[in-house]
Amino acid sequence: MTRVMMASPGFLVLRVASEANMNDSKQMQLGMMPAVEHDLAARPERIGKTAVEYTQARSILNRATGFLSSYDFTLNPFAGCSFGCTYCYAVRFSGRNDAEDSWGQWVDVKENAVGLIGKIPAGSLDGKRIYMSSVTDPYQSIERRARLTRGILEALVERHKPKMVVQTRSPDVTRDIDLFHALVECGGKVQVNMTVTTDDEELRRAFEPGCPSNTVRLNAVAEVQKAGIQSCITMTPLLLVRNAAAFADALLTTGVKRFITQPFHVGSAQFVAGTRQAALQMMAERLGCGAQDVVRQHMLHYNAVRAELMGRLPGLGEGREGFAPPF
Repeated sequence: MTRVMMASPGFLVLRVASEANMNDSKQMQLGMMPAVEHDLAARPERIGKTAVEYTQARSILNRATGFLSSYDFTLNPFAGCSFGCTYCYAVRFSGRNDAEDSWGQWVDVKENAVGLIGKIPAGSLDGKRIYMSSVTDPYQSIERRARLTRGILEALVERHKPKMVVQTRSPDVTRDIDLFHALVECGGKVQVNMTVTTDDEELRRAFEPGCPSNTVRLNAVAEVQKAGIQSCITMTPLLLVRNAAAFADALLTTGVKRFITQPFHVGSAQFVAGTRQAALQMMAERLGCGAQDVVRQHMLHYNAVRAELMGRLPGLGEGREGFAPPF
């Protein structure tokens, strides 16, 4: 249940260096309203190996910059991510000195996020392009218990008509199909992006140890697509693919019509501490080359796979242009 309460204005504090420098005048552009109190469904202190903390954010919308600058805002219900992908770029933006050593072992829940959405004047997000999420996964494991992302969607549906892209690796996104429909019915738009990076489960477990399997993710996005919600499969980054033709067939079986790919920049990737050498060694073995030649051989592999995918997948975008707002 929710109730209206008075609260002091709040502004966003996200651990993203490029977004943390917003000045107060920009933050005030959305205006302020009384906050809506939202009780989390549960407050576990640990989810598996991941420690959970609860924080008060100063706001919940960031002006989108850089790679996502064609959006108006990014929205991150959490800081950190229990999926713990070894190559995740978000490690660089966490603001924690021990981020590389502890990535995947902690997550901060922005417990007042729904209240902050409730403070934004009704209708002021109509037509605004919102990317949820840029440096976390809105459907990581804690969401099953906290239901914070669902609360945010409920608040948006009630008062706004945004154009949202929801980015995840989790099948739990299917839980909120009803709210995606509600958002569209009230005049907003939504696209669900599901990340699938390889057809190789052994490789997937090495690089994405806390993530659901590829099959589970593909089944989930197929369910979203079948429900009539616009969907997209993002192969970002695209790791190694054992059989490009069969991989393309598996993607097409979902019914999804939109796809995005992006190479895995092995040489410059920000690996979580202690994983770089093992990751490079596994890739070298798959590519049949020495570790010193992984970068070159991987790009050759990527280009060959991309050519196969481009011949089979409709609407295949790439990189920044591929991630441009779909509406």
